[in-house]
Amino acid sequence: MPTQAHINMPAEPVRQTGMLRPALTVFVGLSIVTGLLYPGVVTGIARTLFPHQAAGSLIVQNGRTIGSELIGQPFSDPKYFWGRLSATAPMPYYGAASVGSNLGPANPALTDAAKARIDALRAADPDNQAPVPVDLVTASGSGLDPQISPAAARYQAARVARVRGLPVERVESLIAANTEAPALGVLGEPGVNVLKLNLALDAAK
Repeated sequence: MPTQAHINMPAEPVRQTGMLRPALTVFVGLSIVTGLLYPGVVTGIARTLFPHQAAGSLIVQNGRTIGSELIGQPFSDPKYFWGRLSATAPMPYYGAASVGSNLGPANPALTDAAKARIDALRAADPDNQAPVPVDLVTASGSGLDPQISPAAARYQAARVARVRGLPVERVESLIAANTEAPALGVLGEPGVNVLKLNLALDAAK
């Protein structure tokens, strides 16, 4: 009678168990480092060294938050400077829906939006026949841009001065005071924060 051969069972389940344990260990370790430790350290450093920026660069007056330096607000009253158009929905400068219009230069909708803004600017200041700066009639890529160019601010200076009964020189000095230099002195172009400029106007005597 032939001798029964020994049958060796495959060791695959043992191998799989041995591979699963280090994979789970690495997963848990990386989750703790990248999901808890790193964000916690970076947030702590930011709040210590840059508390204003880390809190959203909020503008607070009389104990009330009225906006952020980083997000524009819609202005249409002639006594205020107007910012860029915003393509966000369902309302302009909606932070939860940051988006550009994605309209090409040949798109009639872009032309219509620009024409409507030009008509509004002309109606608010009929005597101003200067060319309208392009950033006053187009939306930014984010739809939240809080700044306009110094040229766009100067274009509106006469209107704002007339409506408020202020000397044009006074308004232009406020524009200069609220013009921000490019980041690190070389990145980007100078810009005027519209919300901060309008707040300075409200405080002007």
